[in-house]
Amino acid sequence: MAAPTLQQPSFLLANLKADSTTKTLLQRCQDLVKIIDEYPAKELHSIFPWLVESVFGSLDGIIAGWNLRLLHSRSHEYNTAMEFLNPSGPMMKLVYKLQAEEYKYEIPVNYLPGPVKACIQEGVLPDCPLFHNKLQFPLSGLLTLNLALNPFEFFMFNFAYCLITPKSYPQGQHGSSTDSAYFVLVDTYLKYFLPSEGSVPPSPFSDSRGSVTAPSPRSSTVSFAGYGVHSPSLLKHHIFHQPSVNADPAAQEIWRSETLLQMFVEIWLHHYSLEMYQKLQSPQVKLALLQYRLSMSSMPCQPHAPPGSGTLHTYQVLLPFHSPPPLWGLLEEPFSPTEEHVLVVRLLVKHLHAFSNSLKPEQLSSSPSAHSHTHPSPLEEFKRVVVQRFVQQKLYLFLQHCFGHWPLDASFRAVLETWLSYIQPWRYTGEKPNPQPDQNRTVPDKWESFVQENLLMYTKLFQVFLNRTVRTDLVNAKNALMVFRVAKVFAQPNLAEMIQKGEQLFLEPEHVLHHRQPRGYLTPSQGGSFLSSRQRVMTDMVFRVKSHVYALEGQDCQYKQMFGTELRGAVMKLIQIIAQARQTAKRISDHSSEVAANKSFMSWFGMGSSELNNTFPGAEPEESGECLKKTHEFLDRALENLCQIFKLNQGQLTQLISNLGSSQDDGNCKQLPDCIQGENGLILTDLGRRQILSGLRKFDIHYQGDPELQPIRSYENALLVRLFYRISSLVNERFGGHMNALCSRPDFLGRLGRHYLADPDSTAKLKQSPLSRRTLERNRQPRVSLRPLASYRTILLLLLFYVLGALLSFGPVSSTLLILTGGFLYGLLMTLFGDKLKTH
Repeated sequence: MAAPTLQQPSFLLANLKADSTTKTLLQRCQDLVKIIDEYPAKELHSIFPWLVESVFGSLDGIIAGWNLRLLHSRSHEYNTAMEFLNPSGPMMKLVYKLQAEEYKYEIPVNYLPGPVKACIQEGVLPDCPLFHNKLQFPLSGLLTLNLALNPFEFFMFNFAYCLITPKSYPQGQHGSSTDSAYFVLVDTYLKYFLPSEGSVPPSPFSDSRGSVTAPSPRSSTVSFAGYGVHSPSLLKHHIFHQPSVNADPAAQEIWRSETLLQMFVEIWLHHYSLEMYQKLQSPQVKLALLQYRLSMSSMPCQPHAPPGSGTLHTYQVLLPFHSPPPLWGLLEEPFSPTEEHVLVVRLLVKHLHAFSNSLKPEQLSSSPSAHSHTHPSPLEEFKRVVVQRFVQQKLYLFLQHCFGHWPLDASFRAVLETWLSYIQPWRYTGEKPNPQPDQNRTVPDKWESFVQENLLMYTKLFQVFLNRTVRTDLVNAKNALMVFRVAKVFAQPNLAEMIQKGEQLFLEPEHVLHHRQPRGYLTPSQGGSFLSSRQRVMTDMVFRVKSHVYALEGQDCQYKQMFGTELRGAVMKLIQIIAQARQTAKRISDHSSEVAANKSFMSWFGMGSSELNNTFPGAEPEESGECLKKTHEFLDRALENLCQIFKLNQGQLTQLISNLGSSQDDGNCKQLPDCIQGENGLILTDLGRRQILSGLRKFDIHYQGDPELQPIRSYENALLVRLFYRISSLVNERFGGHMNALCSRPDFLGRLGRHYLADPDSTAKLKQSPLSRRTLERNRQPRVSLRPLASYRTILLLLLFYVLGALLSFGPVSSTLLILTGGFLYGLLMTLFGDKLKTH
């Protein structure tokens, strides 16, 4: 037993590093299980940072680790990694073993999200309690600040950071799958530490000192101001206070749930513009008082707290100086979340709704007086406030950033579904689904308070989505589906009325607030009156909505009503664009059906249209046939839902769509897009770009290079094309001068030569294309072109003509002479009478 204790920790670490390059993952995990069981925490302490880095990769992305984002269930190493990293597995056992000994591990502040890093380096304490009492101040300056985290915090920080670390994946692989080991682990951790049923399993290494070394005790008046609008903390038994020996075990263990959630929120969602962060870090005094009054109205039995104990108290200065303002610009990070990132955030949102909705009804509806003697468990209190206080603000800013910066393509679906998941918490109640169809499913009245407290999530993000949609190609079935999804969600019965009521509460005159002040100081249990209970409830709702909007948009926000005149006009514009896209999709679908019906056996030889595979220029390959029918169906149902949401007149809408359809049928599709004449040719206007994007108009595009060098078509023989090109080139080089002289003559022979050796329509074709004037003025030289003979259609016609000649007893030479004679006579007639035929 003495041998392991005499062994130096550095020797153990060196052996593990050597094994990492020679042994398989299964062998390494088996060795680590034995080491974790046998070695004391003092020696495990030295290998823990290396082990975490070897699993999740380095924070700078240089070391890939186990590549959990690429590890799928079909991989041999998947089960090994999942068993080792399970919440009750060996890795977590190591974390708890080190946690009991109060070890600390440092994380450079440089790896924190940009706004938090800038805030700390300016000497201001961030609003998240996760960073309180953890900063290490070195003598070398602010740029080398570190956070001292306990083992559980250090593990969860690296696990969460693994998602946003830029990694160079092998070619052909990407980390956006929902069956990857990382995605499944996130789901497993959430279900374990934030259980919808039961409580969090206790730590196996808890002792008389508690299961965690909590930060130094703080005043009970310091709040979660960064996570919501209520100032005094409801969670008085968790991470902020050192758990006592006789404390409730559940109260000792809830710090892990809170730490897990804070890590996920801070690392995944705390990325937005520094200008927005500065605005959030500088709340107005009026907002602080508003939050204070609301907190007092929400908890009438709490002792009176001074007005300065709320939001403003949280933003305390850490250092005796501030960095110069240019530091903010230097620290700004270009944040572009990936689709995988958004999918994990959606998983978090869905689980938090299920976790919050698992709150027992008696705990949700019990009176405040009942709580004065029998407090609910800390986990139940956590469920009550988890969404509003921990997630709402940062998720709103995260979604707003994604809405404004995401490409205008179908990958936006991940962001859209994350938003729709958050604004529909009633979908994650655990209740059996209602048998009635979705469009008739009414939003229960109990969710009215949620809609009011998340008003901007509905109204502001809907307006931003509207601005995106009018710039999107709605002929694409995937984009049309997104419009339909949003319209379907907002068309749920009762939802529009709840949003409208929330807007009315926010627009209540400011003087209404003054009637609410006395209740914060005198409650009914202390001698207050119940006579104006309805007025109090109404005023409390007004406070709640106003505080929500001011907390997210600032005190000077200019709120635009979702059901106001301005947005109604924007919706009518969207309806016009939807109607245009419907017409375009229907026209393209009908054209595709006609082309498919006209196909014949001869089309195999190139005798069909050369545009069979290009029914919609610029569209994706799936944008044809059935997909276009789906587009029409999605847009039809989206129009119906929009009319239901905004109470639009069906008669006017029908007239608008019919007028739009008739104007398109009059020939708008055959016109060029809207352009202006520039120095080097035609220049598209914004209207012209929208016309092209929606498929309403297009340029009549022709190939304008050397006709002999066009790409070989599917209806041409590649060998013959190359052979005839060489023959034509030799003839043109040898007799080019003679052909130019012949075509330059003004007499009949010159006209006949121009018919055979020049393209009479080349100039007309060039005028229809928006190319430069230099290209338009280019003259093609007369030449011999044998390329038409390489077409399968021409070869088939010649073959049929020779067969017909053989049936009529003509030999090959005679048939060839007849073909040449016929071609010469046709050219002669066209030269003599071609001008007359064109005029008629």
